[in-house]
Amino acid sequence: MTKRGFLGGSLTALGGLLAGCGSSAAKESFEITRSKEEWRRMLSPAAFAVLREEKTERPRSSPLNDEKRRGIYACAGCALPLYRSDTKYESGTGWPSFYAPIANAVRTRPDGFGPFQRTEVHCRRCGGHLGHVFDDGPAPTGKRYCMNGAAMTFRAA
Repeated sequence: MTKRGFLGGSLTALGGLLAGCGSSAAKESFEITRSKEEWRRMLSPAAFAVLREEKTERPRSSPLNDEKRRGIYACAGCALPLYRSDTKYESGTGWPSFYAPIANAVRTRPDGFGPFQRTEVHCRRCGGHLGHVFDDGPAPTGKRYCMNGAAMTFRAA
C-alpha cells in the first residue's frame, strides 16, 4: 500500500466516523414533530439555525444573556418551560447559563467523539438543540447548562 493509498483510506474512514457523529435527534421520538420547512417558516433564522441545525450563536449576541428579571426561559420551538430565572447565573462565557433545568424539560446525549466529547442538551418535547452541559458550574449541582439564547424565549414573572 502506498502512502497516498493509506492516507486516502484513513481520511475516508475519518469522514465516515465524523458523519456518524451528528445529531441522533432523528432516532429519538418527540411529542412535537414538524418538517424542516415547517420549522423554517415558524422560527426566526437564528432560532432555526440553533434549534434545527445545531449551530451555536456568537457569544454575547443574545439579549437573554443579560436578562435579570424573574421569570421562565422556554423553548423557542415549542414553548416548553426549560429553566427558571433563579437557576441562572453569570458564567462569563457569553451565553445564558443555568445550574439546573426544570424537571423533565430537557434531555441530553453525547455530542462529538474522543477528546472532543461533550454533552448536548435538547428540548425533550420537540428535540430542538439548546446548547451543552458541562461539569464546571456552581453549587448546588456543579453543572453549567450553557444555552443558546436564540433557542429560548423569556417570560417575565
